[in-house]
Amino acid sequence: MTNSQQGAGDGTRAVRAGLPEPVKHEPTLPGPVFAAHFHLPGDPTGPYTYGRDENPTWTHLERAIGELEAPGHDGVETLVFASGMAAVSAVLFSQLSAGDTVVLPDDGYQVLPLVRGQLEAYGIEVRTAPTGGDAQLELLDGAKLLWIETPSNPGLDVCDVRRLAEAARARGCLVAVDNTLATPLGQRPLELGADFSVASGTKQLTGHGDVLLGYVTGNDASAMASVRRWRKIVGAIPGPMEAWLAHRSLATLQMRVDRQNASAQVVAEALRDWPEELGVRYPGLPGDPSHKIASQQMRRFGCVVSFTLPTRARADRFLDALRLVDDATSFGGVRSTAERRGRWGGDAVPEGFIRFSVGAEDPEDLLADVRQALEASAR
Repeated sequence: MTNSQQGAGDGTRAVRAGLPEPVKHEPTLPGPVFAAHFHLPGDPTGPYTYGRDENPTWTHLERAIGELEAPGHDGVETLVFASGMAAVSAVLFSQLSAGDTVVLPDDGYQVLPLVRGQLEAYGIEVRTAPTGGDAQLELLDGAKLLWIETPSNPGLDVCDVRRLAEAARARGCLVAVDNTLATPLGQRPLELGADFSVASGTKQLTGHGDVLLGYVTGNDASAMASVRRWRKIVGAIPGPMEAWLAHRSLATLQMRVDRQNASAQVVAEALRDWPEELGVRYPGLPGDPSHKIASQQMRRFGCVVSFTLPTRARADRFLDALRLVDDATSFGGVRSTAERRGRWGGDAVPEGFIRFSVGAEDPEDLLADVRQALEASAR
């Protein structure tokens, strides 16, 4: 981090994170470096040797994400990957081996059950418990790694990261937190005691729905060396164009997050107050089961709201009636999206469960669209 960013606010940090020192006539954010190999006479030393190992465009982005995840902290390293699942897999498979035990959430991202099957095929014991109520705490004895997803996707439950991390550390267990939904502006897992903060940069971090990216940020040099080795072996690297687009997008992160989160609060409150009982979940609602813990460890509550309509048919009619909201998967983009999450079959949710990602549209327009769609779908 440059001296000018010490003590900087989120907006200043996001705009300037990872930029190189200024050089006359050079761009403030250098363009993507497209290179499979680099000039390398003599011994293979130096930062850039081969395109699968390092790239200057990755370096700028990795520094930027590290400055957002752990501002002011030395010894933190970030590695970028081709997707969020590439980053998740890198931590799990670099830290665990046959005979080890890992604790996963049973209500997390829908690909985790596939990961569980692969871990078990490699002789790794997998224990699972819900995110809410810190239920994973009871499964830590003898575990090598605890995987936390908070808020959980799509249920939006929250667990106490500090409490779980302290308990894990007392047992010699590593802790990884999936920080995708919160983003570094909403939550800083390393400051809460985690060893790894892992995320899909595909979502709100980049925010435009045009980049697949993942990253791992960690503060243990040995553990991160293993993650780096896994990336080298598997080759799950981002392209330079994707890395450059991601870095470019970080400049608006604070503006996007603040706008989207504020609108999500408005949408959640309107859904909560709707004449029907919709089972609304949003950590920012004072009455939400997640609110108390979320308000203690999150600086912003996210852009995702969930609620449940009575039937699958009603949910489909609601989605069809929306005019400003795309029926699409993923979340965190500047354009609002919503989907009936049960259509994928991987989440333990009712058929009418809606995951709603609030974008950057004018909140009054978005709210009007949601209301008319609820009314239209009820006919």
